[in-house]
Amino acid sequence: MAKDEITKGYTWIGTTPDRPDGLDKVTGRARYGADFSLPNMLHGAVVRSPHAHARIVKIDATKALALTGVKAVVTRADLPTGLTGEDLYLQENTLAGEKALYDGHAVAAVAATTALIAQDAAKLIEVEYEVLPHVTDVDEAMKPDAPVILPGCADHSVPEGSAPNVARYIDFGRGDLDAGFAEADVVRSAHYTTEATHQGYIEPHAAVGQMGADGKGEMWVCTQGQWYIRKMCSAVLGTDPAQLRVTPSEIGGGFGGKTTIFMEPLPLALSKKAGGRPVKMVMTRAEVLRATGPTASASMDVKMGMKKDGTITAARVDFRMQGGPFPGASPVGEALSCAFACYDIPNLGHHGWEVLANRPKCAAYRAPGSPMAAYAVESMVDELCRELGLDPIEVRLKNGVKEGTRASFGPKYKRIGLVETLEAAKAHPNYAVELGPNQGRGVASGFWFNHGGETSVSMAITEDGTAQVSVGTPDIGGSRASIALMAAETLGIPYENVRVNIVETGALGVNEPTHGSRATFASGKAMWEAAQGAIKEMCKRAAQKWDIDPEAVTWKDGAAHPAGENAGKFEPMTIKEIAAEMGKTGGPISGHHESTPSGAGPSFGTHVVDVEVDPETGHTKVLRYLVVQDAGTAIHPAYVEGQYQGGAAQGIGWALNEAYIYGQDGRLQNPIFLDYRMPVASDLPMIDTVIVEVPNPGHPFGVRGVGETGITPPLPALANAIHAATGARLRKLPMNPPAVLAAIRAKG
Repeated sequence: MAKDEITKGYTWIGTTPDRPDGLDKVTGRARYGADFSLPNMLHGAVVRSPHAHARIVKIDATKALALTGVKAVVTRADLPTGLTGEDLYLQENTLAGEKALYDGHAVAAVAATTALIAQDAAKLIEVEYEVLPHVTDVDEAMKPDAPVILPGCADHSVPEGSAPNVARYIDFGRGDLDAGFAEADVVRSAHYTTEATHQGYIEPHAAVGQMGADGKGEMWVCTQGQWYIRKMCSAVLGTDPAQLRVTPSEIGGGFGGKTTIFMEPLPLALSKKAGGRPVKMVMTRAEVLRATGPTASASMDVKMGMKKDGTITAARVDFRMQGGPFPGASPVGEALSCAFACYDIPNLGHHGWEVLANRPKCAAYRAPGSPMAAYAVESMVDELCRELGLDPIEVRLKNGVKEGTRASFGPKYKRIGLVETLEAAKAHPNYAVELGPNQGRGVASGFWFNHGGETSVSMAITEDGTAQVSVGTPDIGGSRASIALMAAETLGIPYENVRVNIVETGALGVNEPTHGSRATFASGKAMWEAAQGAIKEMCKRAAQKWDIDPEAVTWKDGAAHPAGENAGKFEPMTIKEIAAEMGKTGGPISGHHESTPSGAGPSFGTHVVDVEVDPETGHTKVLRYLVVQDAGTAIHPAYVEGQYQGGAAQGIGWALNEAYIYGQDGRLQNPIFLDYRMPVASDLPMIDTVIVEVPNPGHPFGVRGVGETGITPPLPALANAIHAATGARLRKLPMNPPAVLAAIRAKG
């Protein structure tokens, strides 16, 4: 849609009505993954490896099968052979084959009549291991003599002579780096590292699966994408995807971590082996942390050149990221593309290595790869600004990308809002607050691409003139409300007259998961297209009533109108009037749309944070926090604000406390929330927000995804603030009190 076609005079868009699923959730009526139960249901438990790397010599389930109440045990021997590529890695991660590749890797599963019997039976399954050398650190994994995790893992991109755990190499850039660095007044290099962190969703993974000997099955599962669950489970089990129906539950958080499978095929496999009885599995928190996908850990080098006036002349990054023991899981490609996405730099170099390690298979986590890249690049920008005595926002304004700028990763930007976020941040009162002793201010910007993806939506007009919208993107951030608002706006009816239903895989064509900040953009755009079909049909019905050409009818304010005086003088027919007679005038009225929508608008944000650091303990207190981000158009501003605040809160946790801690034995040392330290309300200030609206020309209402950009700037913003407060530059996460205190003391 052309930019001049986007209007702002909306009736419903931009308002903040109650969320349609709110009553169900506050009363406990909403059904989450663990809430599903079926008659004659069994319960499942998983046997997991206590070793980071071990050959599986023997599995003996004799004692478990002899236990009263045990109905089935499955191991890798019960799964089909012959899989390749990603399907093989999914199967290998579901149940280990020859080797266990990380602490917590599933080795066997058991189903019994109660959860307690299943847990007891799991302890009776005897597994003989041959313990092998392991490696969990990304730099150690890149050494030529590191333990080999998956022989032959490298694809065609990996140069000859590379370490055996390097699975992929990426190299792209533009311009002349040497000339660019020679042009700069200051050139600096630094090394940065980040540790893996988990999404930390409240609800653990849960599923109920039922499958008969004929291969027909059904699942009720906590997921961000029911079609992906269907496709992946079918691949792992060697069944026909069309014979598996998947119904998504309400979801207690995902943030990218529930876009793939971990234990989900196991209830189906156990059910089939137990004669078709349904099997329920719910992970413990320790299982979630040990055996589902955190983000990657990263080792990063940045080199950047800047003139005295703040112009960035050249930049290069070298990123090494591990994604666990299987290729394809590391977000290094996304990290490279995001690294300099905020800047117009003529000379660029990007080099990345995807590395295997004895850790859980990584999953997406809110803008995968971008927070790590921002931590390195935005910290270096701040270092150069401080060395040259330049204002960090002015430098970003000077080098910031605009409409027509060629992005660091290739294409030219269409209309974008980075400059607007920088200007809004500079004008905000937080940026002018006077700081006291041991206090510092940090600034950072961030980027995420946003995504379209396969999308299918259906809209049905009911007999009373209300609308039912069926979508395939689970609601993880208020998308029911945003789609209902856009539907109400499109049809010209009240918000309360629209119901948005999240449907199972048999009800629509394929939908990608709710990931990539795509739900409001893609499902909203498809809904608009589906609504056009319904509106066209309603105009046709009115034309029949008036005995005029359908082209002479227009739709406005929830009613069909004659297009002009030449069309005749007829009273408008409301949607309620048309719907009441649809059985007599041609039958049901509906609209459908299936596509892979283009036009997902990139998202930019700028954060400003003030901290106070205790020089005696190293404790960092976040005094105030500001998020400024471009939403394109804020469909439901309260939910947009919530997305901004949620991303900032998770970023603060990642920066200051959260980390996977592995012992010398390769086992996770903090697999519960008591030890894996996420921020709670008392750790956080009020997070101020400014919603910038630079409409996306690729959407009927100007929507950009907002869910992911917000977690990108907090890591470097806090590092920059701590440096401003202490003079100590921390280049390793997390920046917890011991690390900050050590940096202060090292500075002297």
